[in-house]
Amino acid sequence: MLQSVYRRIFRSMVAGNGLFYPILGFASLVVFIYMSFGDVRFGFEEGPDLSFVERNGTQFVVDGKPFYINGWNSYWFMVQSVDDYTKPRVREMLKAGAKIGLTVCRTWAFNDGDYNALQTSPGVFDEQTFKALDYVIAEARQHGIRLLLSLVNNLHAYGGKTQYVKWAWQEGVGLSSSNDSFFYDPSIRSYFKNYVKTILTRKNTITGIEYRHDPAIFGWELINEPRCSTDPSGDTLQDWLEEMSSFVKSIDKKHLVTIGLEGFYGPNDPKRLTVNPPEEWASRLGSDFIRNSQISDIDFTSVHIYPDHWFKKQVFEDYMKFLSKWMLSHIEDGDTVLKKPVLFSEYGLSDSIKNFSMAHRETMYRTILDISYKSAKKNRSGAGALVWQFLVGGMDEFIDDFGMVPWEKPSIYSLFIQQSCKLAKVKGWIQHDLSFKKFC
Repeated sequence: MLQSVYRRIFRSMVAGNGLFYPILGFASLVVFIYMSFGDVRFGFEEGPDLSFVERNGTQFVVDGKPFYINGWNSYWFMVQSVDDYTKPRVREMLKAGAKIGLTVCRTWAFNDGDYNALQTSPGVFDEQTFKALDYVIAEARQHGIRLLLSLVNNLHAYGGKTQYVKWAWQEGVGLSSSNDSFFYDPSIRSYFKNYVKTILTRKNTITGIEYRHDPAIFGWELINEPRCSTDPSGDTLQDWLEEMSSFVKSIDKKHLVTIGLEGFYGPNDPKRLTVNPPEEWASRLGSDFIRNSQISDIDFTSVHIYPDHWFKKQVFEDYMKFLSKWMLSHIEDGDTVLKKPVLFSEYGLSDSIKNFSMAHRETMYRTILDISYKSAKKNRSGAGALVWQFLVGGMDEFIDDFGMVPWEKPSIYSLFIQQSCKLAKVKGWIQHDLSFKKFC
């Protein structure tokens, strides 16, 4: 199709004997090329200058100034950027987030063996999907949003550790069919390291910047919600985390690294009895908040907040008592034990629970944001929070029981604007889009 268009333009260039037609034809060609491809490259080069986010003790810093986060999750960015008809959703969401002062979005940098997979088999990558991830990073840069990129899923969605185990089993090199062999099988560890290296050294086809050199990337998350329940002692997961965090740092010394923990205290921690969700199941999952987070190559730790999933009895008042203790305990750990920032990288209230109301969700989110703000105001380790999850209109297939189109929920929407205003007033106007300032 493009060749026929070029031929028509060329004929216009040579038609007639006058100078007007060649000049007009050449101008038409330039305009055509620019309109066809110019927006892809030239537009992205005009994005704001960003500095790398660094860590100074218990705080994130940018250009030496404290950086506290009001952000969100949109895990779907890459998969929605593969096809042209869904790609505009990514720009719409990033633009909307920037306009209310949000600064960080957490999203998946993986899709293993699933539909529109990034990694179709061990070490084999789909270039179209990789270009979709290029687009996500470039577009985030355009809007002054930084991305926390997760590298693999503990859960089944988008492949996860299950897919890695399946690949090893199919190739006849797997030690076990257990999903937890992801953490101890040497062949699978090799698969994952190869994946990580390919991601970190990828040269973005839009910006020309290798991922490991791109400040639009906030940091790397090793794995979403790691659990290794076949070894409740925690030794297996600890060994994997030490090896993989060191491996990431050997390739990329500029970006921050976190784990992706839910925040459960381990089997030998007294807080398993006083802070963890009721009963002892949470301390037997093979993860250990303090032990895991003390790894030297882990720059900051992460905590999730889902009391409605963790409690057997669905009583909203119990959720609220729990979440305040849960957040304050982890902030205290960051201040006094870990001496690292603590990011509450997922939180939400399901609309499928008994007696759900939007008022309850608003109350819960306000409490989380208030605790986060007070931590910022006092220069404590509670570094911010990322809500799960935001979408745009027309995405019914991606909306789970937490998902929201934020501007369709005015009371919730205003909460995030208020949080951006409050953080800006105490820590400075760090956003590149200051549209929200008029609401402050």
